[in-house]
Amino acid sequence: MTGLEWVLLALALAFGFYAAWNIGANDVANAMGTSVGSRALTLKQAVILASIFEFLGAYLVGANVSETIRKKMFDPALLSQLYGDQAAHVLACGMIAALLAAGTWLLVASYFQLPVSTTHTIVGAVVGFGCIGVGAANVAWSKVGLITLGWVLSPVLSGAIAYIIFRFVLRVVFFRRDPVASAKRVVPQLVFLVVLVLTGVMVFKGLKPLWHRMHVNPFEPRILALSAGTAVLVGFAGMLVARRLLRRVDTSGPRQPNPLRIAEVSRSLGKAAVHLRRAGALADRQLQAELDELLKRISSSRKEARAVIRNGTDSGELRKVERIFVLLQVLTACFVAFAHGSNDVANAIGPLSAAFQAIVKGEVGLQSGVPKWALVLGGIGISIGLATWGWRVIETVGRRITELTPSRGFCAEFSAAITILLASILPIGLPVSTTHILVGAVVGVGLARGIGSVNLNTMRDIVASWVITIPAGAGLSIGAFYVLKSIFIK
Repeated sequence: MTGLEWVLLALALAFGFYAAWNIGANDVANAMGTSVGSRALTLKQAVILASIFEFLGAYLVGANVSETIRKKMFDPALLSQLYGDQAAHVLACGMIAALLAAGTWLLVASYFQLPVSTTHTIVGAVVGFGCIGVGAANVAWSKVGLITLGWVLSPVLSGAIAYIIFRFVLRVVFFRRDPVASAKRVVPQLVFLVVLVLTGVMVFKGLKPLWHRMHVNPFEPRILALSAGTAVLVGFAGMLVARRLLRRVDTSGPRQPNPLRIAEVSRSLGKAAVHLRRAGALADRQLQAELDELLKRISSSRKEARAVIRNGTDSGELRKVERIFVLLQVLTACFVAFAHGSNDVANAIGPLSAAFQAIVKGEVGLQSGVPKWALVLGGIGISIGLATWGWRVIETVGRRITELTPSRGFCAEFSAAITILLASILPIGLPVSTTHILVGAVVGVGLARGIGSVNLNTMRDIVASWVITIPAGAGLSIGAFYVLKSIFIK
């Protein structure tokens, strides 16, 4: 290797770590943001758990073969046709530029506490290199369009699922006369469903690199049967354990009025009052008098309900219910972190491995080998990024979009897992972002309590950052590639 090649290799390693650090600071925070926001975990506990599961996912299951051009945005064989013997150096410069661009945009987004998609960032960076390296006409714009479609559909889908699940939990647990007893009855069934979904996420997303390495199709009947059987057995075991643990929850003592149930009654009375006023405007004088009397009684009942709500919004029974949901929320967050580490570490390690292969071996191909040391580097970088700067995005996801409790955080995480599973098994192969999915789910939970529960200013800023992520990655990559090309390509 020449001196310039050693410099290129050093830059590839440095910017690969830089990209991984920023992935940890921005993307990984999504997995634990709801747990911290709901106070199910402290920030320190979330960092420790996420670091462990992200690193395990990256190292144990992370792909040993990664796409040289992330998401196959263009054919790298074109580089050999255009640049001949210098194709390997051009590819190395392009991948280093992509890592620098992706890391820089993620750094900016994290500084402003905006959760953005690392996959979209690296795709934008690779597209920028492709436009300059092989020409815009040779970029797979149809795939860019499909990714953009996923950007739109995935948060809408996860938000809708979160809305339905949270409204269901409110109806079957929180709006009951005895919410603790209802939680003890419903939560074990939820544990069974959660295990089924998380097993599916693990099989079709978390273990995807392992299936690729073993040349196994997870949709084969034998794999599906084994996965389903395991999920059902573990689900039943989890349900039985949950029932045993919940028996210890004390339901004795004087029962307090359920403020959430009364709040729902108050909202319903308000709707009834609106309809009665509308009817009174059209009724004759005698009927108007009767409607006025009804309106007075409704108004009196609503005042009594508001008094109960003001004096009992933090009842001991509701606090018990929220504590029951803590374990479910932490469980889903850990699974999402593991699946994220096993897949999205490739956003940093894929380009790094491609640059390493081009520099050391002079090879330009569609796939590149990923050595274990690269997975370790990516896992460590992600963990350090989360520990040092992850709190900024955790603050946004956990607290600035809507107020979260363990039950709301669980509904958001569970909805995100369902959406990830659907995207993984649908035949159209819709590319989705964990960031977009989780933010959409948090918004869905907020909307289930009314649009006033969602901070629209925060959502405006987040959506704006999503819109400019791919163009920002592309622009930064183009600038970085021109600089590297002027130095290393003669």
